[in-house]
Amino acid sequence: MNFQDLINNYSYSVVDHGHFLLNALLVVLLSWILSRYYKRYGKSVGNRSSFSNNFMLLALTTMLIIYIVKSSIALSLGLVGALSIVRFRAAIKEPEELTYLFLVIGIGLGMGADQPGITVLAFTLIMCLLYIRSRWFSHTLASLQNEMLLNISTDEIDEEKINQLLSDNFRQVELKRMSQNNGKLFMTYSVEFEKFNQLTEVKNLLLKDAPKLEFTFVDNHNMAG
Repeated sequence: MNFQDLINNYSYSVVDHGHFLLNALLVVLLSWILSRYYKRYGKSVGNRSSFSNNFMLLALTTMLIIYIVKSSIALSLGLVGALSIVRFRAAIKEPEELTYLFLVIGIGLGMGADQPGITVLAFTLIMCLLYIRSRWFSHTLASLQNEMLLNISTDEIDEEKINQLLSDNFRQVELKRMSQNNGKLFMTYSVEFEKFNQLTEVKNLLLKDAPKLEFTFVDNHNMAG
């Protein structure tokens, strides 16, 4: 039997539509649970709500692709060839985002391969570990209640002066992002304070040195809303 005969004999297999529908419903449920968890407990600086809204679509799309290509050797080979010439680009800014995307794709792969048992078991184990970790470090999370994100946009003062001013007035300062466009600085800081009036004091100091400076204080815990 040559390679062409192998393809002809095993080219297509019958898809159980009942299993497919059940697995799709499980994908929807698992990706929804994951998105809710990520919105509540994720630590990414970006908009977690917008990012997690893609989980369900990505998982279902992955499941559909696996269901289709697994029924045909020819389609599997075609997919490999297609992916070899397609370049995927996504704005993944933090490792946590990539980790959750891999988990979402894993859900789709498991259900697409018609392995709901091991997929649900692995997902449950992972979620339990994530929950235990979040509870174990709850005291650390509690200490972050006085932590906010500060976004600054200015072309009047340099980053060294901003860093010095923030360091002198906040208990802890961490630079998260910095970019420059057309001579204008865009900076994001994570700042930890003791009293809320420190925010007003820092605002006045910034505006004193740079009257046109633009800034926002953002509660990191409410970014998932």
